[in-house]
Amino acid sequence: MLHSTCFFSLFLSFTLHLSGINSAKMTFINQCNCTVWPALTSNAPVNLSTTGFVLPSGQNSSVNVPVNWNGRIWGRTLCTTDTVTGNFSCVTGDCNSGKIACDSVGSPPNTLVEFGLDSYGGLDFYDVSLVDGFNMPVIVVPVSGSGSNCESTGCVLDLNAVCPTELKVTRNEEVVACQNPCSAFKEDYFCCVGNRSSCEPSVYSKIFKTACPQAYSYPYDDQTSTFTCSTPADYNVVFCPKSSNASQRVGDSLIAGNETSKWLSPSGDFAFGFYQLPNKLFLLAIWYNRIQNMTIIWSANGDNLAPIGSKLELNDSRGLVLKNPQGLELWTSNFTSGTIFNGLMNDDGNFQLLDQNFVSLWESFSHPTDTLVPTQVLELGGELFSRQGEFNFSTGRFKLHLQEDGNLVFKLVNLLSNNSYEPYFDTGTADAKNKTNVGIKFVFDKSSFLYVLKKSGEKFIVSTSNKTISSNDVYYKATINYDGVFTVSYYPKDPKKEQRWVTLTTIPENICLDCIFNDGGGVCGLNSICNLKDDQRPMCNCLERYSLIDSNNMYGGCIPNFQVICQDMGSQDEYMMKELQNTDWPKSDYETISPCTLEECTTYCLQDCLCVLATFSGNSCWKKKLPLTNGRRGKKVNETSIMKLVKNNELLTPFLKQKMKKDHDTLIIVISVLLGFLVLVVLMLVGAMYCGFSYNRKKIKSGRTNNGVIEKNLRNFTFKELVEATGNFSEELGRGSFSIVYKGTIDMTSLAIKKLDKLFRDNDKEFQTEMNVIGQTHHRNLVRLLGYCNEGQHRILVYEFMSNGTLASFLFTPLKANWRQRFEIASGIARGLVYLHEECCIQIIHCDIKPQNILLDDQYNARISDFGLAKLLLINQSHTETGIRGTKGYVAPDWFRSSPITPKVDTYSFGVLLLEIICCRRNVEKEFIDEEKGILTDWAYDCFKTRRLDILLENDDEVIKNIKSFEKFVMIALWCIHEDPSLRPTMKKVLLMLEGIVEVSIPPNPYLYGSAN
Repeated sequence: MLHSTCFFSLFLSFTLHLSGINSAKMTFINQCNCTVWPALTSNAPVNLSTTGFVLPSGQNSSVNVPVNWNGRIWGRTLCTTDTVTGNFSCVTGDCNSGKIACDSVGSPPNTLVEFGLDSYGGLDFYDVSLVDGFNMPVIVVPVSGSGSNCESTGCVLDLNAVCPTELKVTRNEEVVACQNPCSAFKEDYFCCVGNRSSCEPSVYSKIFKTACPQAYSYPYDDQTSTFTCSTPADYNVVFCPKSSNASQRVGDSLIAGNETSKWLSPSGDFAFGFYQLPNKLFLLAIWYNRIQNMTIIWSANGDNLAPIGSKLELNDSRGLVLKNPQGLELWTSNFTSGTIFNGLMNDDGNFQLLDQNFVSLWESFSHPTDTLVPTQVLELGGELFSRQGEFNFSTGRFKLHLQEDGNLVFKLVNLLSNNSYEPYFDTGTADAKNKTNVGIKFVFDKSSFLYVLKKSGEKFIVSTSNKTISSNDVYYKATINYDGVFTVSYYPKDPKKEQRWVTLTTIPENICLDCIFNDGGGVCGLNSICNLKDDQRPMCNCLERYSLIDSNNMYGGCIPNFQVICQDMGSQDEYMMKELQNTDWPKSDYETISPCTLEECTTYCLQDCLCVLATFSGNSCWKKKLPLTNGRRGKKVNETSIMKLVKNNELLTPFLKQKMKKDHDTLIIVISVLLGFLVLVVLMLVGAMYCGFSYNRKKIKSGRTNNGVIEKNLRNFTFKELVEATGNFSEELGRGSFSIVYKGTIDMTSLAIKKLDKLFRDNDKEFQTEMNVIGQTHHRNLVRLLGYCNEGQHRILVYEFMSNGTLASFLFTPLKANWRQRFEIASGIARGLVYLHEECCIQIIHCDIKPQNILLDDQYNARISDFGLAKLLLINQSHTETGIRGTKGYVAPDWFRSSPITPKVDTYSFGVLLLEIICCRRNVEKEFIDEEKGILTDWAYDCFKTRRLDILLENDDEVIKNIKSFEKFVMIALWCIHEDPSLRPTMKKVLLMLEGIVEVSIPPNPYLYGSAN
């Protein structure tokens, strides 16, 4: 029976001192992921107190040898001691002594370091030899007392990649060494000894020499593999040295905006550097570098993003220091003591700051953000915090916490106070009665298993999967997401397999139904409903007649579009009750009625002004009032909710109703007085008074039309307020033909402030258009107007700020959005246009749909902006004739003919935009050498007509796997861009086609007069 020794990387150091006045110090450094047993032998009898010892991963050990010492050093691996016989042996490098100490050179394969100290002319001679094979990479580094002629030798080798299959030594399917060909084949050609002319390098020697050009690779290699250094000198012998490309020296720096500005791990799997976000700001982060979308696993400055030109520098006293271009410090790594020698991006995804003895002073694994990767451990008190959105890396509402009592919990966090609510999930690994039964670590192992390690050594499994895949074949990550779900996912390394993250485990399995949030409103916030999607992630929806509190965040809760006041509720006939099947808000009850029927439950709520809805199940009724918490919907929800709504879609507050009633009464009194007066005066005076009355009526009506909507929905800002909010209009976000948009802040809320250009004579008309149109619209796919300034010559609109910029800046980049994102964006734009054309109180034609007028909110929902070119239609109108509006490349042919302008012009523009979205390129590209590709709409039809849609994809591997969906979207776009507006579908039909509800037929040639060419 064998007992195997296993160690964790503790980065401790100890020193073995030998007697002797004149001596050199050999420091052994183990950077391997496993324990190494160094061995030393001498060419002449030398009294060394140790010729072998154990060196755990991450540890250092120094041995003093005589200044004129000649000998060899190597590392042994996978050593064990037989618990019965006490015999010690190793899989590679064993010296056959039966004990840790050696008295002879180890058996092949082993990587030998050969020294001849003070051998000739006051010089030390040394080399690294692969003649006996190599069981691990080794380098020799002169560290003191050396002159400028002293060089390091050895190399960094990937055994699995370099070693030929027939020479590999494996254990448990892992390559542990590479055999030398002499030992493997026992042939003279590979075991050449004698003079130089008879010993030529074999094919294997050439392989080793190419991989490690500084090392000896066969018995009579050239002299360039021997190195010298002036005596006296000390040396470091490093086992499994890290790549020099992965190691950064003090003074090294990175600049945000430099595409090559990143530090890679030795394998290139991970990168540390600046990650550019769609809003053009930068995140200091670590990401999977070989994945198409470069998934982030750690970030530093999510709450304080860096502008272009920001600089990260490696400092010896403070570690990593990030400053903006003006020198203001944005973030720094914190460590308690010591001096930084270098930084190291490791192949496990951990970035470390090391001192000169390779002791870790700071590492990213000890400061995780929202993600764990294999081999990463969360210690007691450790936390993961979600981000706020897919590309919003600010600290989010959910955290995973290994509490001091050993219990692993998930909690909802109040972002304003930073206080945590009661856990919505816990492992139960705390035990007040048995202190050995408590958790001490949360471990994510290489096999994708997550477990809480208890003090007793027991593993409490948090997640397992029926599908176990080797980490050699896939990348893994475990993330607490911005919707509160903890997921374990993998991504295939093989590019021939579908390149996407596949979810293995979700915790909880159903966050909508399995978790009750006692505070904070639940996953979706207040007054919303949580639905579980097919991927077991929550989708949040507002109730009918409710709107998102933050239109950028569907998880932030909803507010009613009406005011609930328990005074003068009016007749019950003004309300209707709407049933919501399989829906409940379990924490919002204020009264329970039982027994009860569904009809009685409905009546009780209708008669109670506090009751906004009631829930019925069995024979019980629960009345609920605002705010509603823990809203959920699903087949397993047995309750039926009945919601109270005002009839006729009236969203007026009681105050406005009362005002209108008062105005009406006043008008009746005025009319009565006038009629009485008509009886007393002569006919001419009656006529004059009648005209005056008619004029006054028109004036009243006109005042209501122009200002009623604005007063109800929008804030009137002073110009001074907006000057202060924008820092005197200093930060420009973008500009168009009629306006310039600036970023501003009011009450700690970011705003987009659109200053209309006074040089354009139509700006007043545009201003009134936007005021009246956007003031009356509200939809999740439209940008919301919050206020305005109409002071003197100033015409300024104040919008909600969209943090992720325009669709153009997101779409037309080398990094393509995933297919699902493209579909959601296209569908969102379509929904917004359907609302403008068919669902709002005044039909609106946008007239300028293009990527620059589509903004992306925090969740990357599409939001239609810029109603400055919108043309209003009365409900009973079918067309309008006006001047040409829109942007070249997106303008429908209708504008250039005498055709009436209908909402179909937006359908045309949407068709062009849809092609841009699915192809991730602009409609008009001048730089194409091939003219037929220059105009996307023409090229798309040609590719469709010749059944060659694959060449339209431009090596978009993900879309190639979704070719059927791609073809459908191309067909929809071709219908939309037909030159005959009568053949174009309405946006309602376009949306139904996108969602698969209406079948898409083969589109005709979209050009009335032949081909595109």
